Amino acid sequence: MFHVKLPGHDAIARDPAEHHTTHRIKLPQRVVERPLRQVTRRLAMALLVLALTTFIVWVDRSGYHDNSDSRVDFLDATYYATVTLSTTGYGDIVPYSDSARLTNILLITPLRVLFLIILVGTTLEVLTERTREEWRLSRWRSNLREHTVVVGFGTKGRSAIQTVRATGLKPEQIVVVDPSAKVIDAATAEGFAGIVGDATRSDVLLRAEVQRARQIIIATQRDDTAVLVALTARQLNRGAKIVAAVREEENAPLLRQSGADAVITSASAAGRLLGLSVLSPSAGMVMEDLIQQGTGLDLVERPVIKAEVGRGVRETDDLVVSVVRGHRVLGYDDPAVGKLQLTDRLITIVRATPTAVVAPDVKPLRRD
Repeated sequence: MFHVKLPGHDAIARDPAEHHTTHRIKLPQRVVERPLRQVTRRLAMALLVLALTTFIVWVDRSGYHDNSDSRVDFLDATYYATVTLSTTGYGDIVPYSDSARLTNILLITPLRVLFLIILVGTTLEVLTERTREEWRLSRWRSNLREHTVVVGFGTKGRSAIQTVRATGLKPEQIVVVDPSAKVIDAATAEGFAGIVGDATRSDVLLRAEVQRARQIIIATQRDDTAVLVALTARQLNRGAKIVAAVREEENAPLLRQSGADAVITSASAAGRLLGLSVLSPSAGMVMEDLIQQGTGLDLVERPVIKAEVGRGVRETDDLVVSVVRGHRVLGYDDPAVGKLQLTDRLITIVRATPTAVVAPDVKPLRRD
């Protein structure tokens, strides 16, 4: 069972018993009034019209004739108002005086039209909204290519998104997957598409179009969940770059075996940064600056340009720290680097500026 909802709409609460069988897609858009509130308000308007019609008939009850007992009481007035507004019209109670007939022409008939507009309009609006959402969702799926799937929207997931967005990635190219509806509400509020569901299930990842994703970021709270997500994602997409975070360093090899290209040990990385800051607060500040993409100093990976081919690492304009050659990452002082080749990629330190435009081929350094 799937509930499809376009971005920005309030989520429909999910039954805990359906935790493993229900998930839905949410895309960001303006916040609208809840459907239940809309229906309740319109029902109240319809009841108000019914009450007003009943009152009008009751006031002019002497001008109406009841075929059963020739007398119109309050119940008869309510009955007449109900069948008249619903256009049923049994004919057992009829207006026979000129004033009653004039009242029907000038008041009862407009109220009948208003009553029908309220009820029919609500139905049509619900159907139109559902059709519109289905169409938008279909268009979103067909246009989604080379996107980034982020599993988990906690502290790690948010930070990862901030980093990749600093390189120029647009919000519509990011899909967040999380089992919590409230978390997905927060993600859609920031402009990202969201999938409510368990990312260890292939059907949930398929809803995120993971088979067409360019990169997958796994930032779950549990290491075992991260392993299962990596296995499922790699099975669905053999070519995507998968980066995952684990809490315990001993689980990193298992995650690599599961298909992750890079594994970040969050606890160890934070501990090393703490230790470095103790030994040298200034060095700790520089390292923290480097890992915050888009501000201060940034680590970027870029291709070698033609003008740099045949030169040494120190002869480039940028501050090069490593050279990526094939599947090897060589230090700037490694003798094996020699002269730069056209197929090499350089890991450099650059100054981030607010007006800087990141080239499509420039990407942040992978850290493992």
